[in-house]
Amino acid sequence: MTGGSMVAAGEPFIRWQWIGDHLGLIWQQTLQHLWLTFLAVTIGAAISIPVGIYAHRHRRVYAPVTFVSGLLYTIPSLALFVLLLPITGLTTLTAEIGLVSYTLLILIRNTVAGLDSVPPDVREAASGMGYTRRQLLWGVEMPLALPAIMAGIRIATVTTIGLVTVTALIGKGGLGRFILNGLQTFFATATMVGAVLSFLLALVADVLLLGAERALTPWARPRRIGT
Repeated sequence: MTGGSMVAAGEPFIRWQWIGDHLGLIWQQTLQHLWLTFLAVTIGAAISIPVGIYAHRHRRVYAPVTFVSGLLYTIPSLALFVLLLPITGLTTLTAEIGLVSYTLLILIRNTVAGLDSVPPDVREAASGMGYTRRQLLWGVEMPLALPAIMAGIRIATVTTIGLVTVTALIGKGGLGRFILNGLQTFFATATMVGAVLSFLLALVADVLLLGAERALTPWARPRRIGT
């Protein structure tokens, strides 16, 4: 990617011709940004939801699990990437280990909170109907916990989209590549492209996930009372 220089007097702040000349690269980096985010949230959910279910059923492990995931969440992303570099190098694995670790606390807490929100009388009614523990979990508890879990996925996704930009420091980063290059070369156009598109990705992802949440949980919508 070609850089630029500090904006001189009389020059436009945004160079639209540069954007037009680099649409292919912008699209490529946008796809990389989306892919890194998708991998992180998917892997994070695959780890966190089973752990959250187990922690809900065995409350003694909830505190240690949230302590470890909370510790990972508090480590600055740049410091974590630096720690991983000698082990995994400048690879997607390094980026994903860091990104996934930041999703765990959010998703585990929301999974447990969602399961905690299931009314006890609903569980008792299902048990009285002969539901096994597995049937109770997947047929009753998880559907009712889904709004909280989806809310966690929304938060984790938006957070991860922002964090992906930091991985540009290790050669990944999607749209963060434009931000980093723009800051290094004082090229405002590249910086604005990366920042604005990252914001738009987060906004669109949140709206789409909110729509998916409402489609998957119609019973959770507030009902209008007729007059």
